[in-house]
Amino acid sequence: MKQYNAIKAKYPDALLLFRVGDFYETFGEDAIKAAAILNIVQTKRGNGSEHETALAGFPHHSLNTYLPKLVKAGERVAICDQLEDPKQTKTIVKRGVTELVTPGVALNDEVLQSKTNNFLCALHYGKKELGVAFLDVSTGEFLTAQGDVAQMDKLLRNFSPSEVLIPKPKKQAFQNDFGNDFHTFFLEDWVFKTDYANETLNTHFETTSLKGFGVDHLQEGVIAAGVILHYLGETQHHKLQHITSVQRIAEDEYIWMDRFTIRNLELYNPNAVNAVTLIDVIDKTISPMGGRTLKRWLALPLKNVVSIQKRHEVVQYLLDNGTLHQKVQHQIKQIGDIERLISKVATGKVNPREIIQLKNSLEAIVPIKAQATNSDNEALKVIGDTLHDCELLRNKIKETLNEEAPVNILKGNSIADGYLDELDELRSIAFSGKDYLDKMLERETEATGITSLKIASNNVFGYYIEVRNTHKDKVPETWIRKQTLVNAERYITEELKEYEAKILGAEEKILTLEQQLFSDLIIWMNEYIKPVQLNASLIGQLDCLCSYAQLAEENNYTRPLIDDSYTLEIKNGRHPVIEKQLPPGEQYIANDVSLNKEDQQMIMITGPNMSGKSAILRQTALIVLLAQMGSFVPADEAKIGAVDKIFTRVGASDNISMGESTFMVEMNETANILNNISDRSLVLLDEIGRGTSTYDGISIAWAISEFLHEHPARPKTLFATHYHELNEMCETFKRIKNYNVAVKELKDNVLFLRKLVPGGSEHSFGIHVAKMAGMPQQVLHRANKMLKKLEKSHSSEELTDKIKGIQEEDELQLSFFNLDDPLLEEIKDEIVNIDIDTLTPVEALMKLNEIKRMLTRKKASTV
Repeated sequence: MKQYNAIKAKYPDALLLFRVGDFYETFGEDAIKAAAILNIVQTKRGNGSEHETALAGFPHHSLNTYLPKLVKAGERVAICDQLEDPKQTKTIVKRGVTELVTPGVALNDEVLQSKTNNFLCALHYGKKELGVAFLDVSTGEFLTAQGDVAQMDKLLRNFSPSEVLIPKPKKQAFQNDFGNDFHTFFLEDWVFKTDYANETLNTHFETTSLKGFGVDHLQEGVIAAGVILHYLGETQHHKLQHITSVQRIAEDEYIWMDRFTIRNLELYNPNAVNAVTLIDVIDKTISPMGGRTLKRWLALPLKNVVSIQKRHEVVQYLLDNGTLHQKVQHQIKQIGDIERLISKVATGKVNPREIIQLKNSLEAIVPIKAQATNSDNEALKVIGDTLHDCELLRNKIKETLNEEAPVNILKGNSIADGYLDELDELRSIAFSGKDYLDKMLERETEATGITSLKIASNNVFGYYIEVRNTHKDKVPETWIRKQTLVNAERYITEELKEYEAKILGAEEKILTLEQQLFSDLIIWMNEYIKPVQLNASLIGQLDCLCSYAQLAEENNYTRPLIDDSYTLEIKNGRHPVIEKQLPPGEQYIANDVSLNKEDQQMIMITGPNMSGKSAILRQTALIVLLAQMGSFVPADEAKIGAVDKIFTRVGASDNISMGESTFMVEMNETANILNNISDRSLVLLDEIGRGTSTYDGISIAWAISEFLHEHPARPKTLFATHYHELNEMCETFKRIKNYNVAVKELKDNVLFLRKLVPGGSEHSFGIHVAKMAGMPQQVLHRANKMLKKLEKSHSSEELTDKIKGIQEEDELQLSFFNLDDPLLEEIKDEIVNIDIDTLTPVEALMKLNEIKRMLTRKKASTV
């Protein structure tokens, strides 16, 4: 226990698995935790004494069963092994921690998900910007970036790290900026230093500078990357040859989506229990590398038109050449997770069967290489030329390992026959023993005349000759008695003793030799880490493109036209997720959407609740997203001027835990949009202002719409609202157009046609929706009565008149404008009262634009 306590003191944050004989034991608080998580029996050591402590353990060979459960429960697990053979020491066995497994540092197949990366993340707070790094130790992918809190937040949401490393002094800052959604671990802040990070990274990569990786200018990002390598050393992970480079996440090359957009569009995680996400619908990949690549492409959709078009060309080529498509997919099915297998080789955690699997996977790549190289598509040819056939590696594995190699090297028979003469001779001695024993038995039977002689062995006495009691008197004097049974006696002879020593020695030598040869093979294979990783990346990309082709074929997707224009034209667009959830035989109602900077920058969509306004907004964003990922899209036609940012404010959700109401969340999200729009942005707003009073809501919605219309960037915008009063905006703002989701009124009901048609809507049909939901008749009757009363006293026309009145009042003031007009004083006061320190450039331009518009109107009225 003294030894245990000394080791535990070094790893106070971890649950310590302490190897004692054939068991891993846990003590004290660790035992209480382990027993609860693993559902194993908790007992006591030193029961009744003052040193009594809780105890829970499991057999050492069950480590791979129990370890994943502890890690998935969020525990850091320190594995403490016996560092010497207990037979070789008369004192207490030396023990030490051989590995520290944490949620972000796991190589166990039971912990990892095949189609999902398991990222360890480090976040560094610099003076002006934050640095971030992501490493999947199971694949060797190492990425870094830096930027403001919003950029870091987006990356954290997209990469979903299993563990985030942050400096202890920044604990509160991290919670304020990113919430409590992440599993965090806090390190001393001395680890987050530039010199230490550069030294750590250069030592690992055996370089003198990081210029070759294109990250040397990312000072904060480099610090985060250095922290990750430091942490791997702290967790006893020293074999890291598979981490061959660190790459910059070039965010300027990808579409910007904030966390609200990622959540609202339900790309990876559903907002409701059992809801279907976009990745669930579009993922047709058949390899682990393809699945992980698809998630990366979804997280980082391209902005570069040429790169997007190249992906579309490959998908079109695969659709046009169905036989090639099928052949490539058939071969990809034969490929295992070569990215993680080669990482296991680097970390020394690979077993013989996995190396055979790696060899078989590399053999399946050979025909893919030939098919891609011989294709007529340029991008496929490049993939074919770049794929490495790894012939030398495949041949080396084939000649070294037995095709039926076991999982555990200690089981023997891993090395192929004929690979080493010495091994073959030892096997001949060890495994041809039956013939030798048969001949010995024949000789002894003849010499003694005992017909019932038997030669056998057990773990206690080894080999022995058994004689029944009726023939005891015929036993030669040279035989040595070893055991007496009820009906027989057991003996050994000098010859049997020598033979046993020879066999046991051969078996021991075979085991040692096989382990040595296997270890030599793993060391030799380290030279092939980079080629295999490159193959894994290319197969992942090819699998993704095949997945796109299959998706398009199965769901009638079409190739979008992507260009550098500012236009968005979608003909008969469909929601990719909703259309897959419809009952059999029911058709999704497709819709057209057209946006541009000249005459239809913003579409104001009105219509009743449940009519499908939100679906139209979401499907527009998803079609753009799919197109810029390189996929075909659910529409008859789509012409898309490349988008650089997608912003959505869809649906309402309270954030009570952060002390924010629905309306506050809505305003936060909307403010984020208005402060970050660009000339290529796509903005989708749904029911802005509904979280507050009607007049407040209409005022806010109106002001936001006006802001977006007047903004110099002229972002393409879809604005769904139930405030019919906003329809009046199209009369004043020339680039706002009214559309509504059509309904058909029946005698006592309403039919939602879910079709977007020009013009505004006048009704919300809320009571009809309540009726469809099964609201009691008494409530519906009362609601209708109240509605009629309210409509009389607060008619929509009245509110519209007020809005018109405000506009007319503005016009009236302008009509009286002259040099002595008090309006000049008003404008002067407004300018004087502007807080220059907080005014953004965009707001300044808009204020100037507002004054210009007033002057223009005055000039027109004077004329």
